[in-house]
Amino acid sequence: MILKSRRARKWTIAVASALVVAVAGAYTLLQVAKSPSFQFFGTIVDRVDTAEKVVALTFDDGPDPAGTRTILDTLKTHQVPATFFLIGHEMAAHPDLAHAIAAAGHEIGNHSFSHDRMIGVTPAWVADEVEATDALIRAAGYPGEIFFRPPNGKKLFALPHYLAEHHRTTITWDVAPDSDGIPDTATVERTVLDQVRPGSIVVLHAMYASREQTREAIDPILDQLKQRGYRFVTVSQLLAARH
Repeated sequence: MILKSRRARKWTIAVASALVVAVAGAYTLLQVAKSPSFQFFGTIVDRVDTAEKVVALTFDDGPDPAGTRTILDTLKTHQVPATFFLIGHEMAAHPDLAHAIAAAGHEIGNHSFSHDRMIGVTPAWVADEVEATDALIRAAGYPGEIFFRPPNGKKLFALPHYLAEHHRTTITWDVAPDSDGIPDTATVERTVLDQVRPGSIVVLHAMYASREQTREAIDPILDQLKQRGYRFVTVSQLLAARH
């Protein structure tokens, strides 16, 4: 009986230890998946280390008729370049808007075709998502380097490996005022102004109908950052400023 009890205790301890290791491993992978500054393969950039007061303004999702042209008009008024990370199926639905972004001289990045989270996916699925969207970006008339931004910022193995194999850079952000929920205009504006520093990458979700608050914050954000001496650049221009 004593021997059986000891074996049972050892078995319990072994199972408990395995569970602890599994939970710790899962937690670690979760942190890696959502980290804006680390991935297992390739290059990931959430900001650039520079003393120069430059900032890259980026827009995620779309293009969508509700807000794309308003954003383009605001950027034109302020003579500010931006980088738009567009979704493939949205470009397929609104090719005129994708073309308008490229024609205005802005940079276009790849935000996947479906906007599904790219975790636990196959290499073939990743390739389809990236390459189908690349083709639509080229069809829109954008000739420059195409950076990639993971949907919801999530990535783990297959996506970073594919991007590394194809010498592609993953672009995330260090300022994200409207990524969690739909804050009011004042909150979006205040968050950006409080968190921006030289070399920042700001992400805004402003193209859909539900994001009017973010669209209304763009104008004062541009005004006030310019007053503070910041200069707006595209992501590629920001990467060129790295020390």
